[in-house]
Amino acid sequence: MLGDPRTVRVSGDDTAAVFRRAEDAEAGEGRREGPVQEAYVWCNLTSGDSSRALWLLLLPFMVVNLAHWMRPAAAGRQRALRLYGLLVRLAALTLTVLLVAAACEVALDLVAWQCAGVRSCARRHSWLAFLAPPAPAAPGGWWSLPGRRLALAALAPTTLTLLLWYLSRRTWSAYESHRPMTHDIEPDTDGSALTRPGFWYGRRLVARLRAAHTAVALLTVAAALATPAVRFDLRPGGPAALDVLGGLLTAALPAWAATAVGVVCRRGRTEHRLDQRLDRHLVRLLPLGALALLLLTAVYAGWARPGWRSTGRLPGDPAFGALMLAQGLLVVALAVVARTLYRGGPDPRTGMRGLGGPAVTLLACALGGVMSGGVAQRVADWLDGTRALLPGPPVLLTWQASTIPPVLAVLLLLAARLAAGAARLARAERRRIRHEHPGEPEDPGRTRAIAHARAMATLTDRAPQVVGVLAGTTLLLGGVALAGALATGQTPDGAARRSYDAVRAAAETSQALGSWLVGLGFILFVTWGRRAYKDASARRTIGILWDVGTFWPRAAHPFAPPCYAERAVPDLTWRIATWTQRTGGRLVLSGHSQGSVLAAAAAWQLPPSVRGRIALLTYGSPLERLYGRWFPAHFGPPALAALHRDVACWGNLWRTTDPIGGPVRLADGTTPGVDHGPLRDPLAYGRTPEHPLPAPVLGHSDYQADPAFARVRARLLNPLRPELPAPRPESKERRADAG
Repeated sequence: MLGDPRTVRVSGDDTAAVFRRAEDAEAGEGRREGPVQEAYVWCNLTSGDSSRALWLLLLPFMVVNLAHWMRPAAAGRQRALRLYGLLVRLAALTLTVLLVAAACEVALDLVAWQCAGVRSCARRHSWLAFLAPPAPAAPGGWWSLPGRRLALAALAPTTLTLLLWYLSRRTWSAYESHRPMTHDIEPDTDGSALTRPGFWYGRRLVARLRAAHTAVALLTVAAALATPAVRFDLRPGGPAALDVLGGLLTAALPAWAATAVGVVCRRGRTEHRLDQRLDRHLVRLLPLGALALLLLTAVYAGWARPGWRSTGRLPGDPAFGALMLAQGLLVVALAVVARTLYRGGPDPRTGMRGLGGPAVTLLACALGGVMSGGVAQRVADWLDGTRALLPGPPVLLTWQASTIPPVLAVLLLLAARLAAGAARLARAERRRIRHEHPGEPEDPGRTRAIAHARAMATLTDRAPQVVGVLAGTTLLLGGVALAGALATGQTPDGAARRSYDAVRAAAETSQALGSWLVGLGFILFVTWGRRAYKDASARRTIGILWDVGTFWPRAAHPFAPPCYAERAVPDLTWRIATWTQRTGGRLVLSGHSQGSVLAAAAAWQLPPSVRGRIALLTYGSPLERLYGRWFPAHFGPPALAALHRDVACWGNLWRTTDPIGGPVRLADGTTPGVDHGPLRDPLAYGRTPEHPLPAPVLGHSDYQADPAFARVRARLLNPLRPELPAPRPESKERRADAG
């Protein structure tokens, strides 16, 4: 319908809108016989100009936020549920600290402390000349003092922090500020938490987390700035005023940081009611207090100190080591809590037996560490060249970047194993396809194409295995990196210098490739992201995981990409509820792929009286195959079964060649089955009178071209007729799959 030039917008704006054919729009609501098709277009919520691809650089934040929603389903374990959310929020806070600490490492340590502190390095980079220390017996410039160089360099991580705060606040106004429809609160059932009135309105929590993360980030910069100055002032003979100010800062920075951590540890989301309050004083004072401490620290560090010279590295190794150890302990504790929750209601189809959230949290921490180490190593190589003038980044960051090649090697081996399994399955499918078309002449190429599509579609179900292997490899290599850095105090090539030739060669190769691969990864991220945002077809291919990650509200990390569903779900519920109230008409809410998830979320948010008057049609839907397995607390079997009971009727179409969609698996013998399929794909094996040209293998696309689509849609419309008021025989259909 959207490709029809007669389609017009009837509601909404340039970001998200409802479209209808012109003749239907002119007829108006309730004045046309037969179905009226509408399409809700939400693709602009996840696309836009190419600059939005820079969100991909904050991928660790999105991943850890995803872990919050991957908790196992467990009723009656409120303390364990709160502890699970708390641990994820604390892990998310460590990622903010890691990002800002990495920026401090590059700007303060590598640039201002190391390179600008060596005249030969500063001369190689003319933009650092004014920071270079003076020659012997020559007066130095005002910025040549180490503390002032550090204070100037602190502008870079401070600007990064303020940019993250601004982006989070701006997107908060565009997404979280849309108020959902209010209705009577329903009693708790075994259904999904998506029925709660405050689920899609998390502005209060996001505001609190944004203030806390901003404060901690600014305090991280202040700590990186104050530590070398305090260490120098501990020497005897310094000014007493600096000693007093250093002591006050040493006490004030941890105290304010503890206050921010306490805000993160407070009770999480308020979903049972529409909470419109804002902690205005907290949201303002917490980051402003941290900014004031940072400015005071800059003045303290920039004070003249005779005899202070920048040599060696800033004390970053203990900080990064403690941060990595804290992340590991949080992941282990999260795994224990997740396993406890899973045992309370085990479901064999739950991804990784309930350990999906801890595994994803571990991958987010590892991704942040690898990106930090790779960037630091690349900047150090660029500043120093091949002259070996600088000590370089902390050895732990170099060890982390060096783990990239072995991780890729494990992934290549796993990919080879999955490819071999898919090839075996394709051979079995070829034999099955021959028996599915008796009497038709065999086309070997056609058979191979269909079998290959079916085999490749099954790889989606291997995702738990991939995540498990990747998480296990990451945990092992992360432990090796931490132990190697702490035990040797040297980079991997230095630690292996006296070892066997093969070990030394492997260490040198991993260290050299690690930082280059991170740089290549950044280029690929931005390139793919720009293509996905500019090209809708590329977004469907590349952005399926991105759409999943940004579907969920920002419950753990305020700097994660914004949640488009906090705009889309209220749009849909308001449109459906107001239309049914005005016209009394029947309605089929249909959705394809991610649109089916939005359709289900919108149905859950409707008042019970409206929810019972709509039919649900999903096709190519990941509701059970992806969301039910990885987000069992919200899309597990009890939640989907409750939705089936609440709506008037539900039909789901799927294909064995679809790598994303699948059955909902809700047939219980007491109600009509939801799943209709698997559909035949392709529609014809060879040439037929109905298909004189070769029918393509459709996979995840063009479900509406299948004759079964019209049959199921008509079957869903029929049960709605008895519920219509007598004076209003008109009907309406609705689609939520335009994304």
